[in-house]
Amino acid sequence: MKIDWAALGSVFGVSLVVTVALVGLFTLGVAGLSKQEAAASQGGSAGLARTGAYACFALCAAAVAFGIYLIVV
Repeated sequence: MKIDWAALGSVFGVSLVVTVALVGLFTLGVAGLSKQEAAASQGGSAGLARTGAYACFALCAAAVAFGIYLIVV
């Protein structure tokens, strides 16, 4: 059995970058929702923060769905 270390390293690197990006995107969504709550409690408009948070969550869901698609197909 021969292990292709270059391919293994490539898969590790890509998965590490994608994982950090996905966690960062989800964190931005949570931060956006927290800003929305802070703006609502101060009587301001929170539409932009809510829209940005939902966009981050939608991108996270799309990335997960794409990963599942790659596994299944």
